[in-house]
Amino acid sequence: MKYYLIAGEASGDLHGSNLIKELKRINPTSTFRCWGGDLMKDQCNEFVKHYEEFSYMGFLEVIVNAKKILNYISLCKKDIENYDPDLIIYIDYPGFNMKIAKWAKRKSFINHFYISPKVWVWKESRVKKIKKVIDKMYVILPFEKDFYKNKHKYEVDFVGHPLLDAVHNQKEFNKKEFLAENKLSSKPVIALLPGSRHQEISKLLPLMLDVVSNFKDYQIVIAGAPNKSINYYEKIITSNREYFGSIKVICNHTYDILRISSAAIVTSGTATLETALFKVPQVVCYKTSMISYLIGRILIRNLKYISLVNIILDKHVVKELIQSNCNKDNLVIELQKILNKSNRSLMLKEYELLHKKLGGKGASKKTAELISMYLKN
Repeated sequence: MKYYLIAGEASGDLHGSNLIKELKRINPTSTFRCWGGDLMKDQCNEFVKHYEEFSYMGFLEVIVNAKKILNYISLCKKDIENYDPDLIIYIDYPGFNMKIAKWAKRKSFINHFYISPKVWVWKESRVKKIKKVIDKMYVILPFEKDFYKNKHKYEVDFVGHPLLDAVHNQKEFNKKEFLAENKLSSKPVIALLPGSRHQEISKLLPLMLDVVSNFKDYQIVIAGAPNKSINYYEKIITSNREYFGSIKVICNHTYDILRISSAAIVTSGTATLETALFKVPQVVCYKTSMISYLIGRILIRNLKYISLVNIILDKHVVKELIQSNCNKDNLVIELQKILNKSNRSLMLKEYELLHKKLGGKGASKKTAELISMYLKN
């Protein structure tokens, strides 16, 4: 069986790599050609492009880089034709993936989509296109199955959230060894999770670093993305703010950092859910170019929250600081709140409910088994 997978960000890379592992378990002779990140690169037989090359966030950023994106779309189409897969699996990243899927359907390829586009947030009209070009959809949020079935008469498979597996399958952790290996003290830790894309990190990390001087009783640890070097982060630290000796950068160990953290400042995205699953109180940040933000405000009218924690629970559990509200003063105030014992306990109780709503472990395994079943039928 020949599979072609496309992921356009760090979370898709993680979930795609785990899905490949499960598909290999079912059929060890299968081959995989991928667009994604380092994790998928390690699992697939043939790797085409890293998401750092073709992934852009924000309306303005996409417009500015439109020519590059169109070139990558063209390259992807030609590559699919040359590889001639039995199945194309799209992992989130709808702006790019749906363009490929529409073309692939015309070419009679089989299209499966893992991790639904957030059509319940904006451009719900995209569901019509999804129904036309996507043969099978696998959703990971508990309300999505009813959304598709009740509102749009489209049957999808709810497989649970793959992050539950990613968290559950972590190797045994020795806190004392981790602290020693990374030259960390016994002081409590505040984690900074500034995202995985250059655009996110360059905009939000300097802002996160603004709070450091207000929390001298804590050590600050930056969770570096696997595709970035420590030097990349240190340049931002030294060029944007006075260097504080308590700041530590540790790349590719986000989960281990969360295990030792008392609180976290997190860029909106999958990391907000990961932080919650590790039971770390958090403040969520989001900031983009003003043009992208204003366009987003016009297009996205029915979204009450931006963090997955609040969206899934449908209530205000974690504080969201967006655009102009995402500033040093607010960050300090909100971080002080979640370091307070009573506020922490309330958030942790909500996290327990969140965990129950996510559908249990085994998302990658369920998805792989469903894919295998559908291809046989």
